[in-house]
Amino acid sequence: MERGFSFAPEKCIQCHACAVACKSWRELEPKVRYRWVENIWQGSYPEIRCVSSTIACKQCDDPPCVAVCPEGAINKRLEDGIVVVNEEACSGCQACLGACPDAIPQFGADGKMQKCDLCLGRLDLDADEPPCVATCPTKALSFLRSKVE
Repeated sequence: MERGFSFAPEKCIQCHACAVACKSWRELEPKVRYRWVENIWQGSYPEIRCVSSTIACKQCDDPPCVAVCPEGAINKRLEDGIVVVNEEACSGCQACLGACPDAIPQFGADGKMQKCDLCLGRLDLDADEPPCVATCPTKALSFLRSKVE
């Protein structure tokens, strides 16, 4: 198993703490978000139900964003499966956004792609939890530390 996140929707109370912690800790500019909470409505009246989901890069096994990037700016690390972006190499073409099934790529004022990278380089991923996980009051979000063998 690779590093990533696990989410238990039945524990989510829609507090958005994960999204706020990520945005604050990463000091993201307005309109850029690496994690957000969405409400998914199911059923029809009078049996309507709302389930929440926290959305961030899923660190795909075979990331379509990597395949379509004309600059080779997006790569999946072999040692841990984290999908990383070299913003210096990114041309801002947004091909990755069209390829991503979850519309995860974000583009700031500089036009370069950015996204969740599990706080790579900012935390000791073997010991620390990313702020989005550490902040979740119900433990609906958890961090998977397994490395690729």
